[in-house]
Formats: sequence, structure tokens, C-alpha cells
Amino acid sequence: MAYLCTMMKKYLLDLRVVENVPICGRYSLLKLTADDRLPEMVPGQFAELKVEGSPTTFLRRPISIHFVDRKRNEVWFLIAAVGNGTRQLTSLRRGDFLNCTIPLGNGFSMPSSNQENVLLVGGGVGIAPLLFLGEQLCDMGCRPSFLLGARKADDLVELDLFRQYGRVFLTTEDGSVGEQGFVTHHSVLEKESFQRIWCCGPKPMMMAVARYAAAHDICCEVSLENLMACGVGACLCCVEKTQKGNICVCKEGPVLNINQLLWPV
Repeated sequence: MAYLCTMMKKYLLDLRVVENVPICGRYSLLKLTADDRLPEMVPGQFAELKVEGSPTTFLRRPISIHFVDRKRNEVWFLIAAVGNGTRQLTSLRRGDFLNCTIPLGNGFSMPSSNQENVLLVGGGVGIAPLLFLGEQLCDMGCRPSFLLGARKADDLVELDLFRQYGRVFLTTEDGSVGEQGFVTHHSVLEKESFQRIWCCGPKPMMMAVARYAAAHDICCEVSLENLMACGVGACLCCVEKTQKGNICVCKEGPVLNINQLLWPV
């Protein structure tokens, strides 16, 4: 059953920073809250965050919803400082306010049965939407497996959080932790059969996972990371070619079934 996210109301909110915790390397965990109850959100959706104080950043930054803590009324974002805009976001302090358009886009579909053996594959900052998805799968009684890849050990973050919701398998390109190579090289793909795969990360990685899923007749969804400026399908900068023509990833994605895409499989 798919989330019908296009019907969800979008909000323009000034959210207050609860914490902005530096994580090893370039990452920061940004936790935001509101005086009123946060809107409903589902795994795979994202927000457009307004960047203040950067003379070179004119557009909002699209960031995946990393986690929603309903008890604390918090929404979390995993920020990778890769440019002036994201570096400014990692410098926010407790008590600061951040203007957000949230929630945007369509999320992951959920399995119809909690008996399915499911795999969540993430690379780099692409792990971000998978934590929320893993928690929601656990809520429905499904115990997922995570396959997370990075260049080196320092690029793998929040492993203890992921382990709360399922098994965690790791790969690094330099072999510093887990199995050496890319995620599609991990031995778990040979040892186990999966009925469903969700994936987010660099496009070459997602395409490799899509080829594996197609070859084994596995239902697979990917979360695309096309450049998104407006977040509502108006500016047309995130267009992706699909089986049914061009779509705006920010509005009709970012999550798409691989059968919709024109990727070589």
C-alpha cells in the first residue's frame, strides 16, 4: 500500500532548533521543533530549508526527513556540509529559528505484510530517509535489514540508531569496516532472498541496486536526488525522464519505483 503523499497539506513553518549535534566528519544532526504539533510526515518525504546569512546561497536546500520523534514533537535532518548553504545549516544553534516548507514529495510505499524480508540500502548521506523508514517498518511488525555503504569508516554514521530497528550490514570502499567494495558486492545479497528493496544514495549506486533488483525480480523503490529548487514542481529544474514522460521529481517523487524509470537494467 503506497503513501498518498501528494494529498498531504504543505506548511511554511518557523521551526526552533532543539539541537544541532556535530557527527564525525562533515555531518550534523539537526533537530527542530514547533510550539504546535508538527504536521504528519511519512518516510521518503523532504523539506525545503531556508538558508539565512550566506551571501552565496539564494535557494532553499532540499533535505530528506531523517526521523520524526512524535513524543518530543521533533523532526530530524541529517546535514552533510558540502557547500556554503549546508555549512550554514550546520552552524545553527539551540534556540535559533529555521524557516521550512514541509512536508514535500511522495514517500516510500509500505509492504502489505510484515512477513516480507526487506532491505534498505543507503550510501553516503543517502542513509538519511532510511532511519525513519526503518522505524515505521518496525512499528508495523517488520524487522528490516540495512545495507549501508561509504568510502571509509568515518563516513558511516549513526549505526547505533539503525541497529535499534534491524540488522545492519556495512561496506566501505577502502575495507576499513564491514566488507570491502560497493553495497552490491556485499555477501548478504548472495546469502538471502529479499522481497522488497528501498534505496537512496548516489545515482550510480542506485542504478546498480536497481539492476540487482530487476535481475532477481524484487520490488524496488529509489529516492532520487535531482537538484530541486522550488520543491513544488514549478521551476522544472528536477525533471526526470520516465516511462510515462518527463516528471518533476520534487512533486511526483522523490521516491519512484524502478519500473517507472528509464534506467538500463
